[in-house]
Amino acid sequence: FDHIAIAAGAGRPTVVEMKNNLIPGIRKASDFLMALQLTGAYKKFTVANLQLRLPCVVIGGGLTGIDTATEALAYYPIQVLKILERYEAMVSEFGDDRVWGMYNEEEKEVLKEYLDHGRRCREEKKLAEEAGRLPDFVSLCKKWGGVSLVYRKRLQDSPAYRSNHEEIIKALEEGITYVECLDPREAVPDSHGWVSAVRFEKLAPSEDGKLREAGEFVTLPAKTVLVAAGTTPNIIYEKEHPGTLELDEKRRFFKGYNVADGKLIQASQTREDPGFFTSYENNGRFISYYGDNHPIYAGNVVKAVASAKDGAPRVVALFAKEIARLDPKDQPVRDTSWRKLRELLDDRLKVTVQDVKRLTPNIVEVVVRAPMQAGQFRPGQFYRLQNYETSSLLLNGTKLQMEGIALTGAWVDKEKGLLSMIALELGLSSRLCAFLRKGEEVVAMGPTGSPSEIGRGENVVLFGGGLGNAVLFSIARAMKDAGNKVLYFAGYKKPIDLFHRDDIEAACDKIIWSVDAGEPIQPRRPQDRSFVGNIVQACLAYARGELGDILFPLHCTHRVLAIGSDRMMAAVKQARYGVLSEYFSHPHVALASINSPMQCMMKEVCAQCLQKHVDPETGKTTFVFSCFNQDQKMDVVDWKNLNDRLRQNTVQEKLSNLWLDYLLAHHQVERV
Repeated sequence: FDHIAIAAGAGRPTVVEMKNNLIPGIRKASDFLMALQLTGAYKKFTVANLQLRLPCVVIGGGLTGIDTATEALAYYPIQVLKILERYEAMVSEFGDDRVWGMYNEEEKEVLKEYLDHGRRCREEKKLAEEAGRLPDFVSLCKKWGGVSLVYRKRLQDSPAYRSNHEEIIKALEEGITYVECLDPREAVPDSHGWVSAVRFEKLAPSEDGKLREAGEFVTLPAKTVLVAAGTTPNIIYEKEHPGTLELDEKRRFFKGYNVADGKLIQASQTREDPGFFTSYENNGRFISYYGDNHPIYAGNVVKAVASAKDGAPRVVALFAKEIARLDPKDQPVRDTSWRKLRELLDDRLKVTVQDVKRLTPNIVEVVVRAPMQAGQFRPGQFYRLQNYETSSLLLNGTKLQMEGIALTGAWVDKEKGLLSMIALELGLSSRLCAFLRKGEEVVAMGPTGSPSEIGRGENVVLFGGGLGNAVLFSIARAMKDAGNKVLYFAGYKKPIDLFHRDDIEAACDKIIWSVDAGEPIQPRRPQDRSFVGNIVQACLAYARGELGDILFPLHCTHRVLAIGSDRMMAAVKQARYGVLSEYFSHPHVALASINSPMQCMMKEVCAQCLQKHVDPETGKTTFVFSCFNQDQKMDVVDWKNLNDRLRQNTVQEKLSNLWLDYLLAHHQVERV
């Protein structure tokens, strides 16, 4: 390319400093809006899951906060009506026991609430039709607590008011409540650990006119909290490739430059001298940046459009001499060159399904042709797989479009441009992998995440649980090729769950096969062993010498990596300080591949993947984005927080999963 323009939009959302700021029921506004609009939860025909409960509190004072509040108010009736309609159809088909038997007591409370509110909305809809008016869902929502937008300053101080006060007027007309001068201090959990209220401190004008803490506190009920407290610029490329694009003194924005006579000149970055170019220069080629990435134009979409309008002439000026030399007679040649470039990009970037295989009763392998994505893969990285709405099956008015799912690359063939991803059929979206057809175009964004760290000359212990074994054999192969000794504990529920055995054996020096119960997996190599029990028990038996010759004693371990369910990885972490503590006695690196819920997977954008860390020595709490770096120190991961975050949509997820059973009971659909 002759030029690259960075117009990546908003970056990392702000994490509000309040107690319990990541308990279930609390989301970032970017997470909510993306699930609502891009994943399509608001559409009646989709199977996207987005749980919202009332009362809802939105924290923030910008236009995103206004947008979030109005969208939440509009979405709630759509949500409960869709849940009610599908619930009644499934009860009629499967009976009460099967539907309600899926849920624990906590989830039953939520479902009952949704069904009650859905019936009220349906009644209002019927009354409105009879009276020839629009249904008044807003009044119902207000009775259930409504949606409140809470800002820490006065309304007239808010970014939304300064940017576009008409949007505030319209939002108030639509029925949201605006609460000013409250600063969030604590999210109050209910008996299940979900948010039930938010405690705010009042702010009041002081003698100098500035707002100060008044020492008074207000508690607002909230079963959902959506945080729209601002974002930071998207500088993720510089984080991934340090030294490529200079940052400003605060390391928030790219440092701005102008280009004169082919040379970079630092801009003052004022309205008169914004500076649209980054510090990058290579053989007369430059990179420009716009919108929320730019300090002068960040803040709203109008400014973003203005940045493109103001910056485009400067980019054109870079090529003035080349444009002046163009001969109109050569236009057919240039058209041909442009066509070839388009064809090349289509060939390299478009993704088509090559094969779909069933490996076990609940595990499916999807092989796609994706030359660019396959060519960039490094062990440990993953992809965002999703089918297109336009090509997804339509059954009984429901589009079988999967939500974006995170699947680690199992293997790649870079010469053929092939990429293999393996899915465990846990919910509806992962089950839809079996419906993909050869030749179908899909999305496989990536590779994303960080490659697993591969040391040299180390003793490595790998723990793989279930689908984690699909991830680990490419990592194990890279570790073995780097001269490491690889000891692999491969855990399964039963022998039938084993897949890609040849690849696993080729990647490891010694394997301890374990199954939870039943017949053991029979080893095929003399150095491997089999065990009946969980993966921690298998490791303990190895450490005690009960499984024959050892590859190396556990106290000589340099690195541990666990990949599997959150419960399995938490058990490994706990065992290293419990039953295995005398064996893992020497310092070592202990990592776990954290399976946080994910949506965009674009690194620090939607924040669905936020993971809480707690320093075991100081107790200090920090937060990381798992889609940026999934391999995290297992000793600092808050495992309960991870489990809670994974349960945020379970009421809808279980209902959607059964809805697929309902659809398949009425339609014959080809699948592997």
